[in-house]
Amino acid sequence: MNKSGRLEGLQVGYDVPALPGMPASEIQTPCVVLDLDALERNIVKMGRLAKEMGVRHRVHAKMHRSIDVARLQIKLGNACGVCCQKVAEAEVFARGGIKDILVTNEIRDLVKIDRLARIPKFGARTIIIVDDVANVADLSAAAQKHGTSLECLVEIDCGGSLAGVSTVPEVIELARTIEKSPGLKFSGIQAYNGVAQHQRKYDDRKALIEASVIKVRDAVDALKKAGLKCEIVGGAGTGTYYFEGNSGVFNELQCGSYAFMDHDYGQDLDRDGKPIVQEEWENALFILTMITSHKKPDVAICDAGLKVQSMDSGLPVVFGREDLTYLAAADEHGIIIDPNGTLKVGDKLRLVPGHCDPTCNAHDWYVGVRNDKVEVVWPVSARGKSL
Repeated sequence: MNKSGRLEGLQVGYDVPALPGMPASEIQTPCVVLDLDALERNIVKMGRLAKEMGVRHRVHAKMHRSIDVARLQIKLGNACGVCCQKVAEAEVFARGGIKDILVTNEIRDLVKIDRLARIPKFGARTIIIVDDVANVADLSAAAQKHGTSLECLVEIDCGGSLAGVSTVPEVIELARTIEKSPGLKFSGIQAYNGVAQHQRKYDDRKALIEASVIKVRDAVDALKKAGLKCEIVGGAGTGTYYFEGNSGVFNELQCGSYAFMDHDYGQDLDRDGKPIVQEEWENALFILTMITSHKKPDVAICDAGLKVQSMDSGLPVVFGREDLTYLAAADEHGIIIDPNGTLKVGDKLRLVPGHCDPTCNAHDWYVGVRNDKVEVVWPVSARGKSL
């Protein structure tokens, strides 16, 4: 990709899996393909739902790691900004022109804190979460060193027992420490319940979030009494956004997977017991794969193995083909059960990955397709940015 962002001089099959204008049938495999119509419908819908609930939506860009997708979410979905998990991701989005960035992770390494404090120089509002008073001093020192300002959210442990403070007094102490520290501003609360996202039953997710809301409301009320205002009360994900959004406490959602959808999230059930991938969201992200061997009548081999997808949340499923089952994977190949022998070498299939986030991180490019034609080819901008 040249400095103007164009794909000039790149060759299909060597540098990129496709180029704009190509028939979708000529896309090289394996690669990740975006159904642009489905993607845009998902983005527009979430933007509308957030507006109806009276809350902002800060999209979780760790899911797609793409400046182009983030811009689309801001344009079509009225997203107020993005969430990242790593300083390196935040740097990519800031350089790409995203103006409002929240790093939803505690950053403790001094080198990374120094880099974080430089991000506002790109013109981006930069927000970080904290759960330890000792972290505040390091953040303050770095902000003063670079003449910048960092905003801080106090993270509350909502049940995941991974990070975050557990009591209201801890929240108050941290908020006061932040507010009096040079170069820092207390901006609110981070309260994301990750455990609730993949509880399959609607009522189980609802019960977990109701408990979170009580804890967060107590903290917000106590902060108000202490004279500390929460501009941001953020959290929520694709599996629970309607609970936080309608709580009257949260004012920012942090959904990510809704835009692409994967097989794991798609198994969550709505209030009527139906999978959300059918009733709420569409699959927009696919691994495009080709059949490379079919020597056994009921077993086909494809070119999408372990190196192009994450299987931490289970095997992919073959989109639109209930007669086919993705059985197992080796490094470079996938085994597909084809009981009726309908596949032949050269056939291409779309796989829905088990987990979209790490699957996207295995690829350099998104191939955006509309009406069986390649419309865009976007880089996975923050691929591999793990520092």
